[in-house]
Parts: sequence; C-alpha cells; structure tokens
Amino acid sequence: QVQLVESGGGLVQAGGSLRVSCTASGRTFRIYTMAWFRQAPGKEREFVAAISWGGGVTAYGDSVKGRFTISKDNANNRMYLQMNTLKPEDTALYYCAADPAVTRSPMKASGDYDYWGQGTQVTVYT
Repeated sequence: QVQLVESGGGLVQAGGSLRVSCTASGRTFRIYTMAWFRQAPGKEREFVAAISWGGGVTAYGDSVKGRFTISKDNANNRMYLQMNTLKPEDTALYYCAADPAVTRSPMKASGDYDYWGQGTQVTVYT
C-alpha cells in the first residue's frame, strides 16, 4: 500500500503564493505518476497538475497553467505544488494522488489514480 499525506494549505490573499506538499510512504516504489486534484464545495474534482516519477514529464490543467508549478523530491518521497498569483476561484480542498501505471503522458482523470491523500484546504480571499 501507499500512503499520501498533504500539508501546507492555508489562508492566503488573492495575488499571493502558497506551496502545498505531499509526502508518500509505504510501497513508494510502486508509484509512477503523482498528481494534484482539487475540489471546491458543490463542484466536481478537478485535475490540477501531474508529474512522472522521474519528474521529466508534467501536465497542467488549463485553469492553472502559467501560475502553478509541480515538482518532486524523490530522495524524500515528496511532491510539491507551488501556487502563484492565487485567485479566489483557486479555493478548494487540494488532494494528492498517485498511481503505478506507466503511461506516455500523465493521467488527468481522477478515476485513473489508485492512491489518495486526505486533502489540504487552500482558501484565497480578496
């Protein structure tokens, strides 16, 4: 099994920055792709960003391109999401996800991921 724990969420003013982290434990050797999803109240879970295990391939949702950056620290089994120029519409519960499937490009559908964290809340205020 793989366990994922998110951290770093909080309250931030619009236009500001925040970095959330995801720490993986357990059978981390099974992980190939890691990703961030988010879900706001009353809305469906939305793809934010994904990264291959080696970090060489990344993908972003259209709403965050150019503002968010995903990265990994394999030595410490951690993944990060640097969020800049935050907007109130970025307010959501941010989830870390991981999957062992080896794919040519990172998966963007939540149903493709086997492992999930509990989420960390990000709230952007004006």
